[in-house]
Amino acid sequence: MEPRPFFDYPALVDLLEQRGMQLPDKKRAERKLSQVGYYRLSGFWYSCRNPHPVIPYKRLDAFFPATNFDEVFKLYLFDKRLRLLLFDAIERIEVRLKAVIAHEMGKLNSMAYTDSKFINPKQLKDFVQRGKKRNSWSEWLHRQNAELLRSKEDYLIHHFKNKKSIPVWVAVEAWSFGTLSKYFEMLKGRHQQAISKSLGVSNAAHLVRWLQAINTLRNRCAHHSRVWNQMEKNPLNLPNGSAKDAMFFAEFGGFSASQRQRIYVLGLIIGYLVQEIGPNSDWLSRFLSELENTPNLPINFAYGLGKPY
Repeated sequence: MEPRPFFDYPALVDLLEQRGMQLPDKKRAERKLSQVGYYRLSGFWYSCRNPHPVIPYKRLDAFFPATNFDEVFKLYLFDKRLRLLLFDAIERIEVRLKAVIAHEMGKLNSMAYTDSKFINPKQLKDFVQRGKKRNSWSEWLHRQNAELLRSKEDYLIHHFKNKKSIPVWVAVEAWSFGTLSKYFEMLKGRHQQAISKSLGVSNAAHLVRWLQAINTLRNRCAHHSRVWNQMEKNPLNLPNGSAKDAMFFAEFGGFSASQRQRIYVLGLIIGYLVQEIGPNSDWLSRFLSELENTPNLPINFAYGLGKPY
């Protein structure tokens, strides 16, 4: 199949106008396309395109009435502010998680991260995926070791140069969020629960899934990908009962399965963790306030964000 033909910026603006987009200032639109790129912005106006009358989840080229280029660009800026806000919170969670894992596992064994006795036996078993034999524990060991070797931090270079063993409280500082969260996922239940308790989470299994979702979100933020209508593959579980975290989420009401796949609920989870780290933090209120700053577009923002109606 031949690739689509190339269009210069004036031709792209004309194409948008032909498809029904309002363009109050064509020169400004050309400038914004040159700054950001047509393809990147297309992800923000995609929800403004008419749905296909027959094929589910497919869109036509024509836009809904009242789709305005300036408002589309406001959505792009809204998403950028949201990414920066989320990335700031995720950094706090990552730093805290490293400190907790280093403390909880370090007091058991300074080299705990190299010892399989702390790992759930299920994670130590070989499995076959797409015809290839795999092992989660050995793959993780290889991955974290590569991160240690790749690090240029003075403290790690010192350990390698002097042939010193690297204790867990040193190693964690070189781990990526993905490596960190995978280690937590592989730990035996009692170790997971001790770490979860330090983070104010009553159910360690919930925290495993939350960290997976936060890691995906972190990567999207780091690569400047769209987040406002991001959707998790599976709904995130929330605690219930009388635990502290359950009471927190209960204040926001119940959520449907589809809402638990969206950024609003994940933002509440992040907000809860940040409040446990710093009780005086105003991050959650800033997050909720930012979600009110959606532009004037013919989009169901409540659905896209996963907010209660």
